[in-house]
Amino acid sequence: MSPSAMAPEPTFTVTPMNKSPKDKHNFGATVTGLDLNDISDADVRHLSDAIWTHKVIVVKGQKDLAPIKQWELVTRFDPSSPQVHSHGDLKTFNSKGGLLSKSREVVGIPGAENVRLIGKGFQGEDHYGVKNMTITKPLSHDWHHKELPKEEFDAGNVRFQRWHMDAPLYGRDPAWFTTLRCFKRPTEPQVNIRWDDDSGLSMKTEPGLTAFFSNVQMYEMMTEDEKKMADHSWVEYAPHPYMWIGDCKGNSNGLGLVSQGKEKKLEELGDYDPKEVKTYPMVWVNPVTGEKAFHVHGICARKLFLRSSQEEEPQIIDDVVEIRKLLKTIQERVLKPEYILIPGLDEGDIVMWANYQMFHTAIDYPDSYGPRTMHQANIASSTGPVGPYPIPSAA
Repeated sequence: MSPSAMAPEPTFTVTPMNKSPKDKHNFGATVTGLDLNDISDADVRHLSDAIWTHKVIVVKGQKDLAPIKQWELVTRFDPSSPQVHSHGDLKTFNSKGGLLSKSREVVGIPGAENVRLIGKGFQGEDHYGVKNMTITKPLSHDWHHKELPKEEFDAGNVRFQRWHMDAPLYGRDPAWFTTLRCFKRPTEPQVNIRWDDDSGLSMKTEPGLTAFFSNVQMYEMMTEDEKKMADHSWVEYAPHPYMWIGDCKGNSNGLGLVSQGKEKKLEELGDYDPKEVKTYPMVWVNPVTGEKAFHVHGICARKLFLRSSQEEEPQIIDDVVEIRKLLKTIQERVLKPEYILIPGLDEGDIVMWANYQMFHTAIDYPDSYGPRTMHQANIASSTGPVGPYPIPSAA
């Protein structure tokens, strides 16, 4: 039973998002009638349940939300968690973030440093104490192995940057939820997202938004034998995983890495504590709905332990080429336009998602479209993911 089951009825309204006849994604909802500056404990629990249930929600009308209140909400979702952003403080993230912090400075909002300012372009003369800042960083597709010609990008042809969950995968457990508040973004012209992987797939969207697909739906697409294997198997991630892949390049559809042997040797990563290396189940169970998600962050996976029963000795795969080949055959099934949701955001809206069920990605756009300003916050969870079967204690 969820914590909200015994609470008063929610004071807000949850409405499933509209879908077109072509859409096959089965998640997403809009929340109205809620002021996050002044939310009761009961409504925090109901909101938490709504995120677990609908997986992606957009809370409308939060133009007056104070940054510290966004952080307070995040901590109230998981009050037993250490009170710091899931990727650590800014000093830790900027020094150990590897691929995530490469060639860019990550800035916290003064007075609410765990709320991170993300976006592109000029952020204003004084944005909550961040003064005259222009966010410049490499284009999202610059880390892809296959080049996107500048003239094609300038014409509005873009790609998914990197499909991922928000997870340090070392030292701290992933956030249950991520919150992303929209301050401003360009709304036109539309961009054309191309897979550029010989599939011929593409889709159009407004600029400055975030795309999602469901790893629950991914699990539902698997064969019964694949599900049995995934239910019983687990993944070991690399220490300081984003440093480990700091020199690697991604696939042009944003999912997974091109295997070029550019992963760093473990001795090149500096000091690390083997006890902080993360091992997680392949399948993560939703604590409210009981749904299963095939939830493997393939770009950071260093070893797979495969078995189809609790009695079976696991087969260990430690060749990243084989790991990526296996994951690709499963994960790309859901990487189709009809399974992808790109929810629209008005200024003041805040999108929240269940990080244990969803993958998401940024979508870049040409600088000429205008600036983008977002506030992102999440918190390392007090309890990590749980699979259908426990990982053996010797693992």
